[in-house]
Amino acid sequence: MEKEEAEVAIVKLNVEDEVELARMGYKQELKRELSLLQNFGVSFSIISVITGIPSLFLYGLNTGGPAVMVWGWVVVATATMIVGLAMAEVCSAHPTSGGPYYWAAMLSDPDNAPLASWITGWFNMLGQVAVTTGISFGCANFLSTVCTFGTDFTPAPKTTIGVYAAVLVSQGLINTFGVHLLKYLNNISVWWHAVGTSSLVIALLARAPTHQSADFVFRAFIDGTGIGGSEGWGTRASHAYVCVIGVLMAQYTLTGFDASAHMTEETQNAAMAGPIGIITAIGVSAVLGWFLILGLLFSIQDLAGTIGSATGQPVAQIFLDTVGEKGAIVLMVIVIGAMYFCGTFSVTSNSRMMFAFARDGGIPGHVFFRKIDTKTGTPVRTVWLACTLSFLLALPSLGSSVAFSAATSIATIGLYISYGIPIALRVLYRKRFRRGPFHLGAFSVPVSIGAVTWIACIAIIFVLPQANPVDSQTLNYAIVAVGIVIAYSVVFWLISARKWFVGPVKQISAEEMGVSKGVDGVYS
Repeated sequence: MEKEEAEVAIVKLNVEDEVELARMGYKQELKRELSLLQNFGVSFSIISVITGIPSLFLYGLNTGGPAVMVWGWVVVATATMIVGLAMAEVCSAHPTSGGPYYWAAMLSDPDNAPLASWITGWFNMLGQVAVTTGISFGCANFLSTVCTFGTDFTPAPKTTIGVYAAVLVSQGLINTFGVHLLKYLNNISVWWHAVGTSSLVIALLARAPTHQSADFVFRAFIDGTGIGGSEGWGTRASHAYVCVIGVLMAQYTLTGFDASAHMTEETQNAAMAGPIGIITAIGVSAVLGWFLILGLLFSIQDLAGTIGSATGQPVAQIFLDTVGEKGAIVLMVIVIGAMYFCGTFSVTSNSRMMFAFARDGGIPGHVFFRKIDTKTGTPVRTVWLACTLSFLLALPSLGSSVAFSAATSIATIGLYISYGIPIALRVLYRKRFRRGPFHLGAFSVPVSIGAVTWIACIAIIFVLPQANPVDSQTLNYAIVAVGIVIAYSVVFWLISARKWFVGPVKQISAEEMGVSKGVDGVYS
């Protein structure tokens, strides 16, 4: 009896979700079978503190050191929660796979809606592609590193690119043929991240021969931004500059939570599950990430040896120094596994955003890319588009020593600008905003203003030079990638897109679905 009642409740929720989707003008094409936990799990897995922090740990040590890593994390986590709350409110009002670019159209003045949607969509796509690059390229780097343990193998850039290609292909195959397994992998990923991160930190602290002092962890400042014996930015500019650009590790890690919005068309009770997924993913990741940073910093045995490790990865050196080679392999497997899960779900989220944008005619070849595989009910074509673009974005690593940090800057800038545009529009056109079941009440506008202010700051910060001197090897090419997207989206809009792109395309109306909302709010 209870089972039957639960099934009836799920069916009712699904009908309500489909009606809400129809109100926004879309058919229910994707399979709606994700729960709140699984929606949270996608964002939690993509934020993946055990991916972002180890990937940029060397950057963090050289760009401000422990003090900036520890306190920068607190500042960034607080600001990110403000952004998440503002996004969650908008997501509740418009729970669709399009996410930010759909929100921009709905929250803008009707005359400017297509342009707002167009610009937001391209920034979101840039960020989505770059974040997949950062995650899966980091996974390839750590795979190459673990292969050096106990061997004379020395990974070259070409080798790492080859490993990266293999990682992307396998993640693409899972999203193509193993899509029915994704919700189970999602559950495994949540536990892998939570238990794996906790176990890793406990193992390090318990086995470390010595521990760094609290003064080192909470107050030590390091400026290693000078390359080849050159002075660092702390000397050339100021320590404040180093602190500001040093928060990239934290902000890049706490990115990608819009995945909960992109998965709403596959989530039950989407108008509440999506927003809650965003907020809880940020909150849990913020606490777990600080715990991981502290554990790694306290466990450093030799600072110079860690920064200059022959492995190329300070985190790998910390593992070797604390638990030995065999133990380090186990801990590396935990990290690599988390990175792989993270990359797999990043491709999932990326492909859903591209599918939604193609459905509305926003990308070249949209007629081809908007097709759904009838057997699996998934956008297979955009899965492989996501993998291909992510691979291309990593190619500069063959000739740049800062390519990885640049890719993470691109991801952070692209995604956060796409978050900021609809939030800003929500403030500008506040009288047009129709809130959903999740809302902030009187705090809505102040929180939104705070979110937009923070996004404007980091959009400038992360295109600044990260290493001194600036040359072809150390150029932060984030400014190039962001500039290309701005130039393409604006110029193409002026030349052509403004004549035919109308923003989100309404496929249907609720009435065409055969459903309507009565005066008592009940769908029939």
